[in-house]
Amino acid sequence: MITLGSDIGGTFTDFVEVDETTGRVEVYKCLTTPDDPSRAIDEGVRALCERQQRTAAAIDAMVHGTTLVINAVIERKGARTGLITTRGFRDVLEIGREKRFDAYDLQIEFPVPLVPRYLRMEIDERLHASGQVMVPLDEASVQAAVSALVAEGCESIAVCLLHAYRNPVHEQQVRAIIARMAPGVPISLSSEVLPELKEYERTTTTTVNAYAKPVASRYLARLEERVAAQGFAGELLMMLSSGGINSVAFAREFPVQVIESGPAAGTLGAAYFARLAQLDKVLAFDMGGTTAKLGLVEHGKAMRTNDFEVAHVHRFKRGSGIPVRISVVDLIEIGAGGGSIARRTQVGTLQVGPESASAVPGPACYGQGGLRPTVSDADLVLGYLDPDHFLGGRMKLDQAAAVRALETDLSGPLGISVEEAAYGVHAIVNENMASAAKAYVSERGENPRSCALVAFGGAGPVHACDLALRLGIDTVLIPPRAGVAAAFGMIVAPVTYDAVRSHRLLLRDLTSGLLDAIRDEMAAECRERLPKTVDLGAVAYELSVDMRYLGQGYDVGVPLADGLSGAQAIETIRASFERVYERLYGRVYPHLLLEIMNFRLSASVQRHVADLSGARPNADGDGRSGTRRAFCPRAREWLQFAVHRRDLIATGIVLSGPAIIEENESTTVVPGGASATVDAHGSLIVSLNPQAR
Repeated sequence: MITLGSDIGGTFTDFVEVDETTGRVEVYKCLTTPDDPSRAIDEGVRALCERQQRTAAAIDAMVHGTTLVINAVIERKGARTGLITTRGFRDVLEIGREKRFDAYDLQIEFPVPLVPRYLRMEIDERLHASGQVMVPLDEASVQAAVSALVAEGCESIAVCLLHAYRNPVHEQQVRAIIARMAPGVPISLSSEVLPELKEYERTTTTTVNAYAKPVASRYLARLEERVAAQGFAGELLMMLSSGGINSVAFAREFPVQVIESGPAAGTLGAAYFARLAQLDKVLAFDMGGTTAKLGLVEHGKAMRTNDFEVAHVHRFKRGSGIPVRISVVDLIEIGAGGGSIARRTQVGTLQVGPESASAVPGPACYGQGGLRPTVSDADLVLGYLDPDHFLGGRMKLDQAAAVRALETDLSGPLGISVEEAAYGVHAIVNENMASAAKAYVSERGENPRSCALVAFGGAGPVHACDLALRLGIDTVLIPPRAGVAAAFGMIVAPVTYDAVRSHRLLLRDLTSGLLDAIRDEMAAECRERLPKTVDLGAVAYELSVDMRYLGQGYDVGVPLADGLSGAQAIETIRASFERVYERLYGRVYPHLLLEIMNFRLSASVQRHVADLSGARPNADGDGRSGTRRAFCPRAREWLQFAVHRRDLIATGIVLSGPAIIEENESTTVVPGGASATVDAHGSLIVSLNPQAR
């Protein structure tokens, strides 16, 4: 059984191929091709096959993650989309929640809806919040709406009717009319995309799905053609934002579910090696070429959320984006990657990101025409990167170009040396990430000092130790093949599907019969939406409830213990809610009534995975290959760093900093005063001892 994971990032596309019989792992990394991302996939599959002297016919399964959907929304390159809604509700997309994300911005802007007002059509029908039909569907109004949208050249249609989450009958009737009048036009029903209350979020999520549907379908067809041309005839699976995988057919129908697939996969890879190292609480840190992502992992599981936004008007400002109400791995993302551009501001200070050089033209040191200084240029000048060993020597870095970029844009205008400018870029990007991490972790009721840091991505291991010191973290884990950890995460990801049902009632009114009926209904949906190749007998289910105190405006997700149903589950709900609520807010209110908003059921099937540890049983030394002059952030001076080849370091050998540990896809910088060792699973464990600072 050979499985290939592929992750398309903003700068690089990563590949991990695993022979699940022998445990053999092959990795590959190449520049992303933004004009057609499938070209990079074609290159990677071909390179791995040539390395093994075979064709893609030997590959049994491919798991793929892509930024295509989120890029289509951000860049407004999706399909011309129409919306059909209940009369009186065409302006929901613009009214939103009527909240200002910045109370003091007099020129505040909100995201422009994906569907302009003239493409939003109202029809005559009405359902009660209970799902009862109050006004029957007027088919003539539907026919008029469809005719108008077809005349306007709409390539995709979203249907979002009031209270359809309780009763989908009218939406299903509308779909039948559209299919008859406009055959071939993709249709997205809110009752299938998001059967959940909250009209604004349900409408935005459904329109995002419709907007991306034709684009995703064309891309996936092209991807299938490319890999089939190389002989691949196995199962193609897609990484979901929730941290699971599902079929290509599912991704075609619900592309909104893959909107954040790459970052989710990286966190799964971090969780896998955290479990092997017996670390109960870790902060996963993924720094690639364009962005840095941070996420909490507890007891081997990545935290998830249903509160997500895309296409922010003000990057990383909560409330300034389009809400997408799907299950996603809970991450914070900031504009801090190897390609993040550094510049001098109007007041003479140094700023790094969020703008990125991306894959084209890339950092100046890539030698592809980039002229502006980036984090990678700074890391090269500081001695952390070997210009002759980048990507295992397949890509040479131009140190002179990096120096010119830093000198022209930063050190010259600021009146400082190139080395000082380089360290300024390095320190600022690390401080930006530390500030974001502190806010993210504290908002979830945790303290960074109680976590270990698991760092991965092409740039993550370079910055990990300095970031950990800024957070007061003592232990840093760098998994094997850290530079392609997101692609690796796809290999170990379970097959999943998440169902939701809105049912608003007081906890005291919940009966065991109702709970079991809702659970059974969601379980049936899960079985239907899982890939046909899944053994349904092996499916595991996790039930959770969205709850709040009666009168509150926001709810919290409350997981229920495995295997509980009916009366047993009801008895544990309040205690579970109070544990979650107290961790988030510091206190509970036992005398207040509890209100249930949604029930959620996550179905998952673990795929068989061989021993994928990165341990090197044949290594018997410390892998030292020489020394290199580099800047030590901890000592604040230039030192001679010992350079080690990671694949030649034997298990259990202790390395003392300052040291640089290189592998083909990433480089780890161990500062002075720290120590590092490789554990039995191939993970590099760095002990920083922050108290010794």
